[in-house]
Amino acid sequence: MIAKLKRRAFITLLGGAAAAWPLAARAQQPERMRRIGVLMPWASDDPEGQARIGAFLQGLQQSGWTIGRNIRIDARWSGGDGEVYRRQAAEVAASAPDVILATGAAAVGPLLQATRTVPIVFVIVSDPVGAGFVSNLARPGGNVTGFTPSEYGMSVKWLELLKEIAPNVTRVAVLRDASLISGGGTFGAIQAVAPSLGAEPSPVDVRDAAEIERAITAFARSRNSGLIVTGSAGATVHRNLIITLAAQHKLPAVYFERMFTASGGLISYGPDYIDQFRQAAGYVDRILKGEKAADLPVQAPTKYDLVVNLKTAKALGLEVPATLLARADEVIE
Repeated sequence: MIAKLKRRAFITLLGGAAAAWPLAARAQQPERMRRIGVLMPWASDDPEGQARIGAFLQGLQQSGWTIGRNIRIDARWSGGDGEVYRRQAAEVAASAPDVILATGAAAVGPLLQATRTVPIVFVIVSDPVGAGFVSNLARPGGNVTGFTPSEYGMSVKWLELLKEIAPNVTRVAVLRDASLISGGGTFGAIQAVAPSLGAEPSPVDVRDAAEIERAITAFARSRNSGLIVTGSAGATVHRNLIITLAAQHKLPAVYFERMFTASGGLISYGPDYIDQFRQAAGYVDRILKGEKAADLPVQAPTKYDLVVNLKTAKALGLEVPATLLARADEVIE
């Protein structure tokens, strides 16, 4: 219901902007039209993707930008296809917009191969320095800046939470995107602390739905198994499949984002990703008004939310510790 409301609000925002345009044209001289390229890894009808771009557009509107009056949005949706995403990145860069909103490292890499002049504001890029996108977080130095969701140390928290809610887990599948530097870094951090927590992690690369299903099904054959789902576009696109497989195979699972827990996942710990899109609108506004991406610091979240799904815990036969419930920002019953 929430996703539908968000999508309805997004559609209303676009419709209202279009309806207001003829009146604005008669009332005043046309403003200079600015062009914003947007790259989204989801399908165009994905409720979560719609909610995120809706937050971005609302942020722009609050800064005085209106679709059809002074901005034009070129939004592209890859549907989770990495090759399509790379091609779209090159196409958007070639069209030379005033600024580009890029979701994830899978978009930023190809964009930088295509342009070093068009300003790029990213969201959900875990290690922009390690990936070579920026010189440092305080002063990025090039044509790229944005918002990072976490640092590698947070992945240790995911393993700690998994052991706290399911103490018997000893084998842990870590879903990751091995093509991203953050995929290797996150697994490395988990691997470093796993022995002290009595766990043996194994990497599971997220490429497509068939591979995810085969890997999780095979891993679940062993007893005392659990799952950590780390941040990637592939995990987000295939979230319903991952949640269904975890439930089917009775795998306790920790996720990097609330939307997994809201859709039936066991527990999640991570930032508010929709808020990152809202903040990205502020950076796009500043760039359109003359500031340079090189001078805008990369920002990290100041708060992480812990969300627990009690219904899922019950279905898995798990009793959630009272100490964990007391720390939770949200409990879904």
